[in-house]
Amino acid sequence: MIQPRPSPRLVVSLLAGVLVLLGWSAYRPNDTLVWALEVAPAVVAIILLAATWKRFPLTNLAYILIAIHAAILIIGGHYTYAEVPLGNWARDTFDLSRNHYDRLGHLAQGFIPAIVAREVLLRCTPLKPGGWLFYLVVSVCVAISGVYEIIEWLVAEIDSSGSTDFLATQGDVWDTQKDIALCLVGAIASLLLLARVHCRQLNLA
Repeated sequence: MIQPRPSPRLVVSLLAGVLVLLGWSAYRPNDTLVWALEVAPAVVAIILLAATWKRFPLTNLAYILIAIHAAILIIGGHYTYAEVPLGNWARDTFDLSRNHYDRLGHLAQGFIPAIVAREVLLRCTPLKPGGWLFYLVVSVCVAISGVYEIIEWLVAEIDSSGSTDFLATQGDVWDTQKDIALCLVGAIASLLLLARVHCRQLNLA
């Protein structure tokens, strides 16, 4: 099996940065329930990566992307996605109809898991770089996005009073479809832009 050799210094630095950001995010978030729901995937990822560090280390590229995704989730959790200052600035500066920070999150939901899924499939299955790998990676990312939308719906059913900030639809009736479409675009873009770099880090190039 392919065994990448990530830089321990890089991984520790990324982990430290994410943990510091998580600590900041946990201090007086805009909505505690929404914060917990938004940062939960990042916390689960940290635990899984720590548990598998020795027997299944990932590439430097995968760790960097996961840290970026965690940062997006953690920042969104602190403010709620509809109130992230950067998104408000972009909305006001460019006369946009809404805060688009959540769109960034859903684009990342495809762009970043694509490399992780690609790495797992290349290392744990007979698949090789090519059309079938591309198709399956994109399918995995879209499936993840779909499951996340189902989770959002379940949260809304369980706690309708506190679900608005978590859903972050901002009045858009097509928000769910747009979120999944952005994930699809992100996954395709990731594979087109990063596949060669990823192959080199896996010693496949």
